[in-house]
Amino acid sequence: MEYQYNHVTHESLVPFVPEGCKILILGSLPSIATRAANFYYAHKTNRFYKALAGVFQEEEPIGTEARKDFLTRHHIALYDSIYECDIHASSDASIKNVVSSKPILDAIRKEHEIKAVFTTGKASYDVYRKYIGNDNIALPSPSAANAAMSLERLIDAYRVILDYIND
Repeated sequence: MEYQYNHVTHESLVPFVPEGCKILILGSLPSIATRAANFYYAHKTNRFYKALAGVFQEEEPIGTEARKDFLTRHHIALYDSIYECDIHASSDASIKNVVSSKPILDAIRKEHEIKAVFTTGKASYDVYRKYIGNDNIALPSPSAANAAMSLERLIDAYRVILDYIND
């Protein structure tokens, strides 16, 4: 199949790194919906915030400001493994010509006491391992495209972050 590729860079979406953050969660690259909303995991069917709300036994934060407050309270920083690449729509499976976010991630880790780095989904995990390091912990993709993973199983998998936040 021949895809129509777009070259996407991460220039407009800066890392979300609140003071006191203890963990860093990395997606692969901002989706079209995320870039439009100018904040992470913004697609209406993405289950990232539902999963985290389940982990912390809270209501799902709705809207960018509520999500930022939620992440800050729980010491969670967000960014992506990929700084730029060629991609078809928002399909991780189509990613090619990757430039990693290593310099930015190194700076975040130098300035903050990050106890663990988590990667959501196979593309983020693989890019991190290939270009950045081998200290990341894999989390399942919260995308609705990962239909094999129920919300309950997603919440169970994401509970591992508590080991690094609640010490």
